[in-house]
Amino acid sequence: MKVHYSSEKNNWETPKKFYNELDQKYNFNLDVASDIKNAKTERYYTIKEDGLKQKWEGRVFCNPPYGREIKNWIEKAYNESKKDYNELIVLLIPARTDTKYWHDFIFNKASEIIFIKGRLKFEIEGKSTNPAPFPSALIIYKGGDY
Repeated sequence: MKVHYSSEKNNWETPKKFYNELDQKYNFNLDVASDIKNAKTERYYTIKEDGLKQKWEGRVFCNPPYGREIKNWIEKAYNESKKDYNELIVLLIPARTDTKYWHDFIFNKASEIIFIKGRLKFEIEGKSTNPAPFPSALIIYKGGDY
């Protein structure tokens, strides 16, 4: 459990079964915060491409790094959701509802907020870890006629 509280690693891989259920519902075509080993879609941005500097077009999945920069990813998702080229953005983030970014970019701005029952078991290199020490939520921004 100690590693969950560490800032050494902040790119926890979305559990495969959980992601597959989301993908069946939303049919994602872009993963904006991945690496070459854990990308969830054919089109994806790694740290090299820097998803924060890219256009998020289509049906986007984002499990952002959970470090201090998470607020930048949430602000980017909110801003991208207002663009004509965006259909949908789904963020998987810690349910830290007391943070400034929740109040600035999620509450009264997201199309939908889904709190996840229990604690997700994120993966490292495809292997399940201990349950996360925090609750998680899906933040959904819908664009256009989606």
